[in-house]
Amino acid sequence: MDLVIRNGNVVDGSGASARVADVGIVGDRVVAVEPELSGRAHREIEADGRVVTPGFVDIHTHLDAQLAWDPIGTSSCWHGVTSVVMGNCGVTFAPCRPEDRSYLAELMESVEDIPRDAILGGLPWDWVTYGEYLGSMGRLPKGPNVGGMVGHCAVRHHAMGERSLDDTPATEDDITAMTQLVDEAMDAGALGFSTSRTLLHTIPDGRPVPGTWATPDELFAFADVLGRHRRGIFETASRLGERDGEDLAGTRAEMAWMGEVSRRSGRPVTFGLVQSDRRPELFRQIVGFAKEQNALGGCVRPQTTARGVGVLFGLQSRTPFDRSPAWQALHGLSLQEQLLVLRDAARRQQLIAEAEEHPPRVNLDMLFVLPPGPARYDCPPDTSLAAHAEQRGVSAAAAFIELALETDGALVCNYPFFNQRLGAVEEMLDDPLVTLGLADAGAHVGQIMDASQPTFFLSYWIRERGRWGLEEAVRRLTSDTAQLFGIADRGVLHPGGFADVNVIDLEELTLHQPEFVHDFPGGAGRYVQGSSGYDYTLVNGEVFMDHGEHTGALPGRLLRSTD
Repeated sequence: MDLVIRNGNVVDGSGASARVADVGIVGDRVVAVEPELSGRAHREIEADGRVVTPGFVDIHTHLDAQLAWDPIGTSSCWHGVTSVVMGNCGVTFAPCRPEDRSYLAELMESVEDIPRDAILGGLPWDWVTYGEYLGSMGRLPKGPNVGGMVGHCAVRHHAMGERSLDDTPATEDDITAMTQLVDEAMDAGALGFSTSRTLLHTIPDGRPVPGTWATPDELFAFADVLGRHRRGIFETASRLGERDGEDLAGTRAEMAWMGEVSRRSGRPVTFGLVQSDRRPELFRQIVGFAKEQNALGGCVRPQTTARGVGVLFGLQSRTPFDRSPAWQALHGLSLQEQLLVLRDAARRQQLIAEAEEHPPRVNLDMLFVLPPGPARYDCPPDTSLAAHAEQRGVSAAAAFIELALETDGALVCNYPFFNQRLGAVEEMLDDPLVTLGLADAGAHVGQIMDASQPTFFLSYWIRERGRWGLEEAVRRLTSDTAQLFGIADRGVLHPGGFADVNVIDLEELTLHQPEFVHDFPGGAGRYVQGSSGYDYTLVNGEVFMDHGEHTGALPGRLLRSTD
């Protein structure tokens, strides 16, 4: 054998009970999972006391651009992720005529906060069709396995041009042109089709993205393409109770067309589900509507995160007080220069005074200071910036400055704007209909860092809280997501399956603090987050990550739809 992982506590991803076993690998495949494999292998990994799992399958990323210049897919690679799905929320880079490259790059920047110049300079742009795009992605060296859906925004713009943004329904000819593009993408191996209907997604001039106003007939036409191919998933960023005072009729109608898409295509539909204090009961009602549609023969599955979706604040990215000119001026300085300003008594007082004159728009009771040491996201009330200010007897701005100085500028505050209550997250994840997704790796790079959620899920919900069994937790991170997206032979450790594997020291599994770095093309900044506790991560039988360090191997492959 090429490699044997010995004596690990194998949690195979199927939901079956853990068992002590050896995992034998030849080439890119698992060939045996047995209590004791005889003979020696070319390489052996001792996993006594460790948990051995399939590699994690992240179904909601926007690594569409980043993998071109960051082939290992940071930060996902530090959290056990071995397969990623791109092309979510309707935004993709194909199909694309040469003259439309800037448009699609600007659209991606507007929707997902990925810098336009990095996109234009970092991608090869050697495609027009979606199939040619997949070919280009297949040629790129990469650490994780990568698959993608074809996005409604690019398809609609390609077929309709400027009219793609109108709320006037697409013509029969428009729909024919679009379905031909989606048909080509599915022939080439796209994992499915994605669309955006949320009013939160706009192009740079503020208009909703192409496809927002698509009629059910247009959406059903795409469903019919998936049905003819008998494979692929339909993913949507949906418009669910976004307007204050809106009754449930609009949300129920949104769920109804999803159910019809699933029934007429015979394919699953998935959408993002989050809780918000603005409408605290809505998430529960939406799950009920999904179950109504499934009772009629659909397969509609919400996906949510393992923790709050939070904007991060710190000196190097943004602060809560940036409405003030003096605070805005800090962003033109290096970290050391910023700290010099904060240590100057006169300038510190100016910052505090201006923060009073320009109150922050964020609720400081919901802006939580990440404590020193391992990063935590359970957000107890006494860790809010408002609570810190009260404990110190100073203003919130003064407390922020003191904390920043005490941490030498490493202070990070987390503002969960979705999934604001972990109790709601717990309730959603307790329902087997809800799948684990929405990590948004590669997106909103200067604002959020949720790609680390597998580590949070295992360390907080499983090890610390004991909320679900380890077998169920691993199933949610592996086979559940892989099967939903039709990713064959991954997500379960069994003979014949691909050898994507994690070897994890569960007791040592730890989230590091988020850091703001400038490593994108052109020096653009973003948050990254590492971890401890992943001894090894294998992709296609090769050791890809070794105790958090990249080995140099780039064994990832293109994932194409198969069922």
